[in-house]
Amino acid sequence: MKTLFIGGIKSGKSYSAEQYTLALGSDQKPHYLATTELLDDEMNERISLHRRQRGGEFITLEAPLELYGTLKTTESPVLIECTTMWINNMLYHGRTNEQIVEHIEKVLALPNDLVFVHNDVGSGIIPDNPLARQYVDISGAVSQLIASRCDEVYHCIAGIATKIK
Repeated sequence: MKTLFIGGIKSGKSYSAEQYTLALGSDQKPHYLATTELLDDEMNERISLHRRQRGGEFITLEAPLELYGTLKTTESPVLIECTTMWINNMLYHGRTNEQIVEHIEKVLALPNDLVFVHNDVGSGIIPDNPLARQYVDISGAVSQLIASRCDEVYHCIAGIATKIK
């Protein structure tokens, strides 16, 4: 089963995705694949908050770039938190849009139950610089690809997850 939780920043998608993953009923402890790179104090605080929120309910893996290589040997459900930060990392490290799509295609082909968290960045204005426009464009393409391959998709707003697929 593949599932996507999408919404704006601070919409409640991470918590909803965590609860959903824990309720999958697997006999194995689920994995939490963290994609965020620790770059500054503010990001450190955000990461700490997420660690406290999930407690010891998950086996934490960290993979800012290589999702597929990290996941290809896991068998339990995996919560991928989050694909938009992963896209940011990929662009920062010089990966092309094609490489990003190719990589997420490999992840989507894995047999695991996968739960994706993705920020909806396409609801604002068109950014004024090329890199930000590239980020919005590839983020939108990846969210559409993931949603098309998922069995279920939830839109999150104000802490409420509404099933849209």
